[in-house]
Parts: sequence; C-alpha cells; structure tokens
Amino acid sequence: MVAAEGAGAVGERASGRGSAASGGGSGTRTVGPSGVNATVATELRAVELIGAAIGEGAPDAGARAGPQSLKRWGLGRRLAARGRDVRWGPIVSSDRRLLGHGPLHVVGEFSERLAGVVGAALAAGRLPVVVGGDHSCAVGTWSAAAAALRRAAGGARALGLVWIDAHLDAHTPETSASQQPHGMPLAALLGHGVPALTGVAGGFPKLRPEHVVLIGPRSWEPAEAALLERLGVRVMAADEVVRRGFGACVAEARERVSRGTAGWGVSFDLDALDPADAPGTGVKVADGLRIAAVRDALHGLGCDPRLVACELVEYNPRLDDDRVTARAVDAVLGALLDRRGCDGPAGLPAEGERRGRPTAPP
Repeated sequence: MVAAEGAGAVGERASGRGSAASGGGSGTRTVGPSGVNATVATELRAVELIGAAIGEGAPDAGARAGPQSLKRWGLGRRLAARGRDVRWGPIVSSDRRLLGHGPLHVVGEFSERLAGVVGAALAAGRLPVVVGGDHSCAVGTWSAAAAALRRAAGGARALGLVWIDAHLDAHTPETSASQQPHGMPLAALLGHGVPALTGVAGGFPKLRPEHVVLIGPRSWEPAEAALLERLGVRVMAADEVVRRGFGACVAEARERVSRGTAGWGVSFDLDALDPADAPGTGVKVADGLRIAAVRDALHGLGCDPRLVACELVEYNPRLDDDRVTARAVDAVLGALLDRRGCDGPAGLPAEGERRGRPTAPP
C-alpha cells in the first residue's frame, strides 16, 4: 500500500513502467529561490523553455522528438500570449551513441548536461520550464534545482516538489523488471538507485521525503509503492483525487512542499491526464485527470516567486493525432504561467482560482 492519508490509498495495480532568454525586470523583490530575480505584480521572471530531447529511458523513444515538435508548433508564442516573456533556450539531446552501454548510461550522461542548462537559467534569474522527453529527464531538472538551492547561503535550502503522474516512478534497477529509466527518476532524486542517476549535480539526495507530494497515480508495482511508504512520501492516489477534487489536492500539496523549503517545483507527466485529453503519450492509463479541472487548479501557480522550475514530460508527437496532446501541453503550461493568475497578494493567484473540480470519472 502506498503511503497516503484517509481513503487515498488504492490497491496494487500493474504499471507499464516496471514490468516486461532574458531575465526578469526590476519590480519589487520578494524572498525567492537563490539566483532567481523573484518579483511581484508588475514584473515576473522571464520564462526559458528548455527542451529535454530524450526517449531512451522509455520503451517507445518517440518522446525524444517532443520538444522540437512543440517548438515548431509554436508553443513559445502560444504561452507568451498569456502575458509572459517566454523564450526558447537550448534543446538538450541525448547521445544515442552511448546506448551500447545501456539506457541508464545514456540517461546519466544526458542528465548532467540538462542540469547544467537548467542551472544556468536559474543563475540568470529566469524560470526554467523543461519540456520533455521521457520522464527520466526529471533527474537533470530537479538535481539542478536542488543544487542551486543548496548553494544558497543561510535559511532553508531544501527543494519541494509536486509530482503529477499516473505512475509512481519510484523503481530502482533492483526492483524494475523492465529496467526502463523513466520509471526510476523519483527514487533517484530521493537518493535511491544507481550513482549514474543519484550522483547528477552532486552526490546528495535532491529531495527529502517530507517535501514531496505525488498526485494522481493509478498504476504501480508493489516494490516502488513499498519504497515510498517506507520513506513516508505523501501520495494522493487517483481515488483520493476523485473524492476530494484535484484543486483541493493541489492546494494541500503546495502547502506541504512549501513548508520548510527554500523553493518548490512542479513535474507534470502527460500520462496523468485521461487518454481522451492526451493520447500522444507513451504509457496511457484509463480514467485520468481531465484537462479542464487541471487547468483550473494550476492557474497562476507560476506567479509564485518561490517556484523554482516547472517540467512537463512524455509528449510523443508520433502518437498525437490532430495535435490533441499538443493543445493539452499548451493548456497545462498556459495555466501555470498565465499572468492573469497573479491577482492575489504577493503575486500569488487569487484564492478562488485555486479551486478545481473532481478530475477523474468515477
């Protein structure tokens, strides 16, 4: 059973993962992550879209083409229409020549390079938004964010993370039958797994269990659930989300990951969505979150000056007929970054914009 509160835990379920630009302006400063020009009201950090072109961590490598496909589609322009300064930074690509050494070697080498790009965006005062690519890229994204906070002088240095996903992504090579790295990033960030992943951007656990919240998982294996339960990670499984509503779950998660941390982030896997809203992703699971409720609950979170980075992953253009999933990407990131969500105090979204509705069909 996964660690959860109340009626939020669900039974064991089989998963497809473990089985065979410029800186911000000069507005009023607020307390924010190290290296970030955190401002409120009239000035927001510039958004740097960073492509994580990797697919070797998954059984279908099609997500490797995701960032370039979304860039050609005009994702940057569409997000900028929400009133933010949005620019594309580098697209970091995996080195396929390393596949002879195994996918973990590919992911480890790639993650170090991605961490360098994300770290540079943070140091320049921009808000990194990583667009993937399979979810193994999370190792690079959040290792960089954790390292940036760790370098900060004084006060809380920890990173908080809201992980929205249909899966737990908490396998290690010892527990995964498939050995697919995209099912391992959360375990690695918590300090469990092989050094190729746990050692990215420094050999220290990038996340503490009390600073992580998973929302929406509905497919997993017993071993990864056991790890999270032993560590005490808060998991809001799909049935809890249906019962409470996605908006309430996001509000609780945000409060938890903000407590005792220097900054926080969001990692959003497209397979968290119902396949009707996101067919263009590799490991689809029925009865997922509906895009309207996700959009409502995430609206304006990018206005929080303590938000370190965002990540959206597992876009596979080969599986995306008529750009249905590309529009979901735009909806999710657009909601997060929408300047119109910055109406509340201290540049935070107004309370009424935080409330969502039940997100998965019964």
